[in-house]
Amino acid sequence: MNRYCGFFLVLFFTCPIAGLAQPAADATSAATNSSAPAVRSSEAAQFDFLLGEWQLEVHPKVSGLVAMIHGAPRLIGTWKASRSADNLGIEDDMRIVDGSGNPLSSNHSRRLYDPVQQRWKISGKDLQNGRSSEASGQWLNGEMRLDGQFIDTESKTTLTRTRYYDISANSFHMLQDRSIDNGQTWDEAVLTIDAKRAAASTTP
Repeated sequence: MNRYCGFFLVLFFTCPIAGLAQPAADATSAATNSSAPAVRSSEAAQFDFLLGEWQLEVHPKVSGLVAMIHGAPRLIGTWKASRSADNLGIEDDMRIVDGSGNPLSSNHSRRLYDPVQQRWKISGKDLQNGRSSEASGQWLNGEMRLDGQFIDTESKTTLTRTRYYDISANSFHMLQDRSIDNGQTWDEAVLTIDAKRAAASTTP
């Protein structure tokens, strides 16, 4: 197995979260007019920067010895995101390959904004490695910040802290820290991603 597969991809996410509970008034309204489009709050648009198609440069953290022996890995990928059919969230697919084109990760996720808790709830699964994860977070000072966890193939839990920052119309960066001791210590910048826009909307 490729030595970098362990990095991918915990970018946020566990088996899909069930639909968020809606207030009774909303349920009544939906029953009255099921064809009415869902109304999105301004907070529910905070992840809209992700919409479209992106080209990725992926940088897993490697030790000095590994880098000296093998060199820094060249990993690339694509990220495609679109609004969900109900207009209440975002669905996205990220694929990562090594420099030879060998697949390392194929992650599908769904992002929903919970207006009651005022936080994003994110779930996903890496179809390449069969690993699930989950996270929640919020927009703060121009960044999207998420706290999450995943369980590896040895049933060990790893906590994650993920930041999306330097966000513009055509680029953004993502950084993830991890902890294997329930947050007592953190390994910082375990994974960084540089994203550049390839298209404003996704293609089939």
